Amino acid sequence: MDCSGPRFDRPAASRRAYVTLVTNADYATGATALLRSLRHTGTAADLVVMHTPGADADDLEPLAGLGARLCACDRLATSEAFNERHERGHLHAAAPFTKGGKPAFHTPLDNFVKLRLWQMEDYDSIVFLDADTLVLRSCDRLFHYPQFCAAPNVYESLGDFHRLNSGVFTARPSQAVFEAMTARLDAPDAFWRRTDQTFLETFFPDWHGLPVYYNLLQYVWFNLPELWDWASVRIVHYQYEKPWQAGHARADRLKPLIELWQAFYTGAGIPDDIAALPGPTR
Repeated sequence: MDCSGPRFDRPAASRRAYVTLVTNADYATGATALLRSLRHTGTAADLVVMHTPGADADDLEPLAGLGARLCACDRLATSEAFNERHERGHLHAAAPFTKGGKPAFHTPLDNFVKLRLWQMEDYDSIVFLDADTLVLRSCDRLFHYPQFCAAPNVYESLGDFHRLNSGVFTARPSQAVFEAMTARLDAPDAFWRRTDQTFLETFFPDWHGLPVYYNLLQYVWFNLPELWDWASVRIVHYQYEKPWQAGHARADRLKPLIELWQAFYTGAGIPDDIAALPGPTR
């Protein structure tokens, strides 16, 4: 396994960090809205953007302009057999996306780069956020939460509560934990059906559950509208179709959420009172 560490563009300014992952121009677009939403909460924590070689300088420049600490990361040096098992076509044949349309933004192998969070020992506490999330209220309390906390993967029915979603989670960096992870990740014949999500759920079998409002998946808007409560929502996660995609299949049904994302992306029209936003039609 490759145990080389992340490479930062400057020293840390805090012992706490919100971290996201950018693998190409599409996710840099998402991270722009995410970073602006975090700034809007007034957090004093570092904002870190992990980026793989798929993101170039032009993609990263707007993120640096929003104050992000940039962190270059390589993919993990997994075996050829592991890479073949987790190649996009093979992975999606074994675990197809049947609930929504997920764009082919990057290779599934990029998802495992999230494990490099545990190498960031200049931080005591990290909150990871996928680049397709928005933070609507302060989440700084999560820095006091233990390792490993995540919200349930709820978007279709209450039966989903037993599975975690790795779009938001807490981490306590430790090189020793990272090395234990990488040793287990590429074990003979290991296959992680939902990549990092399945791996983290297995590595932390006693994961601590966050309230669903810390990672509210956008399909809740139309599948479980009775669960949507703007007064409680802290993080919205645009799983499957992305809000920067023009005219996707569910754009009409998700129009209010897309407009909210656009407000944070552009910085224009950000609501003064999130709790006053109209909820989904029941």
